[in-house]
Amino acid sequence: MQRHTILVVDDEDFIRLNLKNIFGEDYDLLLCGGGEEALALVKSQKVDLALLDLNLGKMNGLDVLQAMRELQPELLVIIMTGFSSVESAVEALKRGAYDYIKKPFKADAIKLIVRLAIEKQELGEQVKALTQKDREGLEGIWGESEAIARVKHLVREFARFDDETVLVTGESGSGKELVARSLHGYSSRNTGPFVEINCASIPENLLESELFGYEKGAFTDARSPKEGLLEKADKGTLFLDEIGEMSPGLQAKLLRVLESKSFRRLGGTREIRLNLRIVAATNVDLKSAIQEKLFREDLFYRLNVLRIEIPPLREREDDVMVLARRFLELFSGKFNRQITGFAPEVQTILRAYQWPGNARELKNIIERICILQRHSTVRLEDLPGEITEGVPGGDVKLPEAVLGEKSLGEILDQTERQLIERALRQADHNTTRAARLLKIPRETLRYKLTKYGLDSGEN
Repeated sequence: MQRHTILVVDDEDFIRLNLKNIFGEDYDLLLCGGGEEALALVKSQKVDLALLDLNLGKMNGLDVLQAMRELQPELLVIIMTGFSSVESAVEALKRGAYDYIKKPFKADAIKLIVRLAIEKQELGEQVKALTQKDREGLEGIWGESEAIARVKHLVREFARFDDETVLVTGESGSGKELVARSLHGYSSRNTGPFVEINCASIPENLLESELFGYEKGAFTDARSPKEGLLEKADKGTLFLDEIGEMSPGLQAKLLRVLESKSFRRLGGTREIRLNLRIVAATNVDLKSAIQEKLFREDLFYRLNVLRIEIPPLREREDDVMVLARRFLELFSGKFNRQITGFAPEVQTILRAYQWPGNARELKNIIERICILQRHSTVRLEDLPGEITEGVPGGDVKLPEAVLGEKSLGEILDQTERQLIERALRQADHNTTRAARLLKIPRETLRYKLTKYGLDSGEN
């Protein structure tokens, strides 16, 4: 349990000695007889609570109180005062003191006041920490769809069981690292390190030494011992990204680590106990990899106790513009751009695009748009070719009337008609397939065909 630091400020030796006897066993005490010395201590180190006498001789106790609070706004100050200076104690409360106690005081009375003050401080810190966890832990997981709401729910639930391994699955760019960081940030391990490694980017022999570390002489170039990532992640979280690319031999060693909660460095004989959570992630279908003898079945079941699956962005149409707006806000600020939003036809294109690179692809595109800013809103011509060519009608150009000859409604109707014509051609005039490409109900498409006087060409 954390020991709290109490600063005692009183010019009477007897009072300081008495308080040392009362609190010395349960708290770390700092004793001083004057205001200047007290302020020097508060300036140089963290203090949880101060017991401050108002009558200090050279410095006025109220001035010391105010200076302390300026140096450490969270500092709790309890005023010690004689019967003749109660009015000053009340003034101290107005200036931010937590409480006051009259001299002479009984040990039980001042111990109670201090204990209640410390408990209040701890409660406030816990509330602040939980609020911070909620803000930091989940702020990167953007979206309003039911699928993302479920991901956030699972993060909160699984974060509580912070000794259990979690498997995060999803396509490349879907946000697996964000989920791993959120699990760490939302757990009680958030004060420990978050250590990550991409298993696909490092050769097998180097990956093993990175994970386990080694002793001096373990191999030719091992001139001194080295901590592995398993040790560096002590009391925190180790994130194994792309675990599906790990070799079968190393998978067996990882399985042993998970089962025994211990390991040895390469070339070592000492068993090192683990105190960490492992979060693994993959974009590989591990069940198929098991059938192909590329992934160990026993390791899969050991990892798959708690699982979070991130759906691809193409299945979360409602989240596309949520993400796009957040990225636009982020990069507009970063590059000092004045881009206020997206033109309606751009929103249609972004929602219809299939996003093979998921949120990462969307993020990179918005970043590029902000760097190459052309307009105050994002227009069709700002989108890269792979986006406009990847959806039906995406390469449709806005009519010249956009310059002012027609109303916005007329322009949007003309653009919508072109999109529908393109979808029909791409779907070989099959209205069911065309509606699917446009992501609208078939009945809606039939209504729009009638509205624009279009013939589907369907037999």
